[in-house]
Amino acid sequence: MSQRQAAWLLLAPFLATYALFLVYPFFRGVWISLHDWNLLAVAFNPDAKEFVGLRNYERVMWGRNITWGLLSAPFWQILGLIGLALSVLLRRADRLGRFNAIALGVASLLLVIIPGFHPGEEGRWYDRRFWPTVGNTLVFVGLAVPGVTASALVLAAAMNRETRAMGILRTLFFLSQVLSVTVVTLIWQIMFSPRQGLIANITETLGGTPINWLTDQQFAMAAIVIATIWWSLGIAMILFLAGLQDISKDIYEAAALDNARGVRAFWYVTLPNLKRTITLVVVLQIILHFQVFGQAHLMTQGGPNDSTQVLVRYIYQTGFRDSDLGRASAMAVFLFVIMGTFSVIQFIVGREKS
Repeated sequence: MSQRQAAWLLLAPFLATYALFLVYPFFRGVWISLHDWNLLAVAFNPDAKEFVGLRNYERVMWGRNITWGLLSAPFWQILGLIGLALSVLLRRADRLGRFNAIALGVASLLLVIIPGFHPGEEGRWYDRRFWPTVGNTLVFVGLAVPGVTASALVLAAAMNRETRAMGILRTLFFLSQVLSVTVVTLIWQIMFSPRQGLIANITETLGGTPINWLTDQQFAMAAIVIATIWWSLGIAMILFLAGLQDISKDIYEAAALDNARGVRAFWYVTLPNLKRTITLVVVLQIILHFQVFGQAHLMTQGGPNDSTQVLVRYIYQTGFRDSDLGRASAMAVFLFVIMGTFSVIQFIVGREKS
């Protein structure tokens, strides 16, 4: 056999498994999203489904008398305009590469355009819960991904030493990663309890009033983010440790001759050499956290008042509680597009040459 034939033979088991359990279900989901597909009805009668084209996508993402306004969502649209201006100014000043400027400009433009759509007079969304749920998911990802990335990087830098104590500490910080989501949520439900939780006890000791973290609309999402950061640190920390140990000590010695030590060495030597690792960690965390389900489902059940309702949980409820598999599949395809877009933008930014 030639090397090419041997390679295909060795790859065949993985490719078959990948196609069977990932590629086929994805395209099957797209096909289901184009049908009026009641889960229970089709289970008993395969002919009960009806082809409806893009109607499920319209039901999910559109409404009646939808209009667009420049300041319909002032916070997000102003933020997008600021991002557009920064992308142009930084590119002209040669402070931002071409790919980075394009990525920032596209993301900012989407912030200006998408939140601007809203129901006009006597109009309404067909699905009133969908876009608020998407907003909750974006807020969660926007808080959790930087939180995990920054915390893991700081911990990895602090423990990048070959001592027995550092080995023990690395193990301790990684242990949370091996816990199931059920165990993690139970631990943090106790931690956030206003009666017996550790946080409530510390608050009372300091003279404050304990907060009902999981039932207060202002703090419920923060509670889920904190629990998720604690749970997700392990893998990101290990990846950063591997990246740090791959940086040659000669670079630090050369930087020290130019008076770059401590924070300056971290900023001008460590971070640039960790660029690929940071890109990998951020992309993995984006994909992981867009699929958040267990924390919101077990800690808050999507409440209070849908303030922690996330997209995967809403898809689950639509498909299996309401038996509307067509609409649930349309939302799943939308989630895939969002994750893919963020990942592509991050890879473009990560490819930018220094």
